[in-house]
Amino acid sequence: MTRFTLLLACTAISSALISTPTFAQTTGQPAETGRANAPNQKPAFENQTRAPQPASMPKIATEVVADDLPHLWAMEFLPDGRMLVTAKQGAMHIISEEGDAGPAITGVPEVAFGGQGGLLDVALAPDYATSGMIFFSYAEPRQDGNGTSVASAKLVPDDNGGGKLENVNVIFRQTPSYEGRSHFGSRLTFGPNSELYVTVGERSDRQPRVQAQELSSGLGKVFRIDASGKALPDNPFVNTQGAQPEIWSLGHRNMQSAALDAQGRLWTVEHGPRGGDELNRPEPGKNYGWPEVTYGVEYSGSAVGNGITEKAETEQPVYYWDPVIGPSGMALYDGDAIPEWKNAFLVGGLVSQGVVVLHMDGDRVSHEERVPLEARIRDVKVGPDGAVYAVTETRGGSSTIIRLTKG
Repeated sequence: MTRFTLLLACTAISSALISTPTFAQTTGQPAETGRANAPNQKPAFENQTRAPQPASMPKIATEVVADDLPHLWAMEFLPDGRMLVTAKQGAMHIISEEGDAGPAITGVPEVAFGGQGGLLDVALAPDYATSGMIFFSYAEPRQDGNGTSVASAKLVPDDNGGGKLENVNVIFRQTPSYEGRSHFGSRLTFGPNSELYVTVGERSDRQPRVQAQELSSGLGKVFRIDASGKALPDNPFVNTQGAQPEIWSLGHRNMQSAALDAQGRLWTVEHGPRGGDELNRPEPGKNYGWPEVTYGVEYSGSAVGNGITEKAETEQPVYYWDPVIGPSGMALYDGDAIPEWKNAFLVGGLVSQGVVVLHMDGDRVSHEERVPLEARIRDVKVGPDGAVYAVTETRGGSSTIIRLTKG
């Protein structure tokens, strides 16, 4: 077991031009104490950024439950307590309750591995217990480039800790394709009526990223589809000429975090530019601004577009971070093992190197606390035991799964 230190200065970004997270655990004060990358930008309302830490913060203990794993991207708990994980290079494994990785599951399609591309998220079908169906997203190699795609398959475990995928079917492809290695997204989240939300990126580069504002393009969007990949009939743009009917919301940058709240509503956290990571509750047909409206600045330090943070036609983020946390993986804490976190969102931090805990008051953030883990956190899940499980990653290296409990 290890105890968290009271102060952590992250150095995940080495450039002296970029302000990186520096935080201290002090009740009633913001966790973030570092210099903002865009100090002249002001929040639109109270607690939109640097919300205070809560009065009571639990002591958290950690233990490694699985290590020496390949470079993982996502994990999901199976009904029997084992974990299904995706390895970025293109393999799936089942992790036993003892923390051992079984042999690679066969039948996974080829992925476009490299940069931010590879095998990405995985989600169990709502009826997995009877159907055995899973859904997964990946960077798909295509003749005209690559893009984020979603496939369904039946997972058939074997007696050796491995298994195979049967009836693999690509149900959805983000279009247009692009010859790039960045901003694929992506998270898969089933809604309360078995609708599937798919979050994607806008491919990063200046030429394609403007398509986040275009309804004819699938870049920088949240999609809402059924299990066969079709648009839901009550999606906001199904009757809009030229629009992709699967679109739920637009104007997003690179969403690698998504979760439902207790009411069954979708929340996302997306990677922003320098100082522009943001929490949103995507609503049908609404525009979240990127790249025309955003907090933060370009990596060069120059303004993004006209440098505006508000526009009547676009939505304000519920919360934003400057410096960034580098969000990836997200879960609503609905367990009982850590009562101080009940109904809080847990967000993995790649740059902040830990778990970010967002306490909510209605649809606003009331408090933010941070759990330093001194590792890049790629995914976060709440286990059947009420503990929190975090997936770490090392660039180009291996992963570990850590269990967080109240100390």
